[in-house]
Formats: sequence, structure tokens, C-alpha cells
Amino acid sequence: MTQEPEQKSPNTELEIDDGTDTIPRRRFLNLAGAGLLTIGFGSLAEGVVGGISEPLNQQVESLIFQPQQPIPEFPITAIEPDKLIVNSFRGTPTINSDAYRLIIDGEVNNPLSLSMSDLQKLPLTSMVIRHVCVEGWAAIVQWGGVRLRDLLAIAKPLPQSKYVYFYSADGYYESWDLDSVLHPQTLMAYQKNGQPLAPENGAPLRLASPVKLGYKLSKWVTRIQLTSELGEKRGYWEDLGYEWYAGL
Repeated sequence: MTQEPEQKSPNTELEIDDGTDTIPRRRFLNLAGAGLLTIGFGSLAEGVVGGISEPLNQQVESLIFQPQQPIPEFPITAIEPDKLIVNSFRGTPTINSDAYRLIIDGEVNNPLSLSMSDLQKLPLTSMVIRHVCVEGWAAIVQWGGVRLRDLLAIAKPLPQSKYVYFYSADGYYESWDLDSVLHPQTLMAYQKNGQPLAPENGAPLRLASPVKLGYKLSKWVTRIQLTSELGEKRGYWEDLGYEWYAGL
């Protein structure tokens, strides 16, 4: 799932564990960290903390997350071509790839407007990772594209930039912490399993990363905006109650 999870209980991710790798364990550690936070302060603290609970949760997960530590990848033979379920927010938008531009703006020194040709001239990075959905399914997929950290190196974020918003052609929106954006395996992908990305999978450009749950991995991305503060709106599903950080 990328953009349209079913309404689930907060701990649905724990159902993903099939015992084959460490992702569920890392996810469990994240949730355990949040659990310890709750145990430590109790229900009274939940009410007192209120609006700052999300930054606290981010702080706990950030302590576990290692921004420069690569996530182990799978061999090509492990790809599961039929297991990536296609979900969408409002159906697949129609995008003219010839007219498409990726805008990178906000708190940067060098705003960008890039065509697909521009993006494909940058170094291609390919990785085979597990895509993990909050719905309880997962799929091993090969993604190919441009490292987001390479794009931001050109855009030159201002020192106060801490968060990144992603806006999609279908109206979907997401926000991430900057550390996760700069992880070496966070890509703006235009290939899936060695082939051009299909429209239903997010063409011409989508997020792919092994450090976030599927609903953070926006498809059909048209704009990337850097900011020093999170706004009132933080993500389509997050604004309906899903966890904001959603790290793996």
C-alpha cells in the first residue's frame, strides 16, 4: 500500500513479521520505544502532553533511526513481482510525462524545476528492498531512480530546513523528517523491477525507501517543499490519525 490504507488499529504493522528479516523487529523496537514513553508518563501525561506527543514520538524514533546506515537489500532473485498491491487515493491521475516537471522549492537556496529528461541524466541508483504496508502485507521490489539526497544537494537546503513535504498529482500529500529524506536509500523512483514505472505504480516519479511504511511513499510526486516547521496538515492519512513518523 502506498496511498490508501484500510482503517486499522495502530499496531497492525506487527502482523507483518514473517520471520524472514529484521524489519518487523526494528518496527517493534520503534513501537516499544513509544510504549515505554506511555508507560513512563501514564495516561495523565497523555493528556498533559497533548499536542507535543508527536514531536516526542519523533524524538524516540529518531533515536533509533540511523540516518546514514544502509538497510540490507535482497538479491534480484528475491523480487516478488506479483505481491505489490496497487492502491490509490483517488484513482490513477493522467500525467503527460513530456510536460511533467518536478518542482523543488521552499527553504532552499536553489529552487528547481526538473523534467524527466533532467532527472534521468542524474546518477541512477537501484535497490531491492521490502515495501511494507500498514495493511499487513509486504512485497520485495526493485526500485530505480535518483537519490533524493542528490537532488537536495543541488537545491541546497537552508540551514533551518527540518521537514520535507511531498505533493502529488492526485492531491495526496505527505511530510517527512529531513534525516529520512537524506537516507542513502530514499529514492525518487522512475523504474520498478528494471522496467519503466507504470502509471498505477506512481509514474512518472514516486518515493521509494526502506525506512518508511508504504503510506509515506507518495506516488505521482510533482512538488517537494522544504520547510523549517510542520504545518497543521502533515499527511493525508496522518491527519486522519495515522502515525506521522512511520519509520521501519
